[in-house]
Amino acid sequence: MSRPIPPAAEADFLPARRACLAALPLLLAGCAAGPGAQPSAAPAPAPAPAGRPDLAAYPPLPAGPDTGPGSGAAPAVFQQVLGLGRGINFGNIFDAPTEGAWGLKADEAYIKLVGEGGFTRSVRLPVRWSNHASADAAARIDPAFFARVEQTVDRLLARGASVLLNIHHYRQFDGDPLDPGEFAVDPAVVDLRFLAMWQQIAERFANRGPALMFEVYNEPHGRLEPLWNDLLSRALRVIRQRNPERVVVVGPTEWNSANALPRLVLPPDRFVALTVHHYEPFEFTHQGAAWVQPVKPLGANCCSTEQQALMLRLLDLAAADAQRRQRPMLVGEFGAYSKAPLAGRVSYLRFMRNAMEARQMPWMYWELASGFGVYDPMAQRMRPDLFEALYGR
Repeated sequence: MSRPIPPAAEADFLPARRACLAALPLLLAGCAAGPGAQPSAAPAPAPAPAGRPDLAAYPPLPAGPDTGPGSGAAPAVFQQVLGLGRGINFGNIFDAPTEGAWGLKADEAYIKLVGEGGFTRSVRLPVRWSNHASADAAARIDPAFFARVEQTVDRLLARGASVLLNIHHYRQFDGDPLDPGEFAVDPAVVDLRFLAMWQQIAERFANRGPALMFEVYNEPHGRLEPLWNDLLSRALRVIRQRNPERVVVVGPTEWNSANALPRLVLPPDRFVALTVHHYEPFEFTHQGAAWVQPVKPLGANCCSTEQQALMLRLLDLAAADAQRRQRPMLVGEFGAYSKAPLAGRVSYLRFMRNAMEARQMPWMYWELASGFGVYDPMAQRMRPDLFEALYGR
């Protein structure tokens, strides 16, 4: 598309995302974790923040074992996550500061693509709720925006889609600079707002069927590094008040990097699945991307033996962690920007697709119709080479 690329649009990426990866084995009994997979040395998990009286209204779940007898995901969770198969991110729509600010809206034409002509019926729907909620601790979500997101979710569900709904791009929560069009709040209420938003989302969608799944937060990083285990436990408790068995997806810090999985502490909840993101080799997937500084030079190709080894190492690292915990894992994002050579993008997508599926890892491609898009909104058709590499036989 010819429009200017706003900071951090087109994809969720920041330069530090080099750590991002992806992976996930759907570990039904006896599944292998992938060739040569070895978990990295696990540092002691960061302790939960002591004494958060400001969060007293949102207590964490009781602690419990993450592995061993009685832990791991319920069989229904494996079935649902594995069933996601080859999915898509409806990115740059509701995760923009306002719908349309990054060039896309949740138009009916995009909804109607789902399930047609061999296209997926699995959609990840990123939403920047924080910019549509009151600035106080109650974080009251704007009724019109809430209704707009709800309408989109229901239109997708009506098409037989599985939908993964998250909280996305709450910049102050991560400690990042704000995007243009985003407002700041009192730092004292940043975490309270996150939990209050989940309370409203969980209530609003509590009567939907299991095809709707939740993702606690996209790519925690920055100020969340020492806080994440505590906050995700509190958020999960909020969600469980009205959604006791809904599948909830949780990722590690470092922008959902598999490298950070050993630091992720899960509450003893059998309806939780794992997710990671994977954008290596970064010099290839993000060449020419204006939101990455310094800008990666053009001309990188894919996929050399060295690049393949990097891609597989990250997948195997995530697969080993999922095996250890006995939980399914979703590759929530991967992709290559449009300024990479087309032939290289096709090679990258085919290699990643085959590698993820060999490890029984369902995935969500980033993204539908912007700079990484598999769909060309100007020509109003799928980009055939990309579509075939992702969704073909």
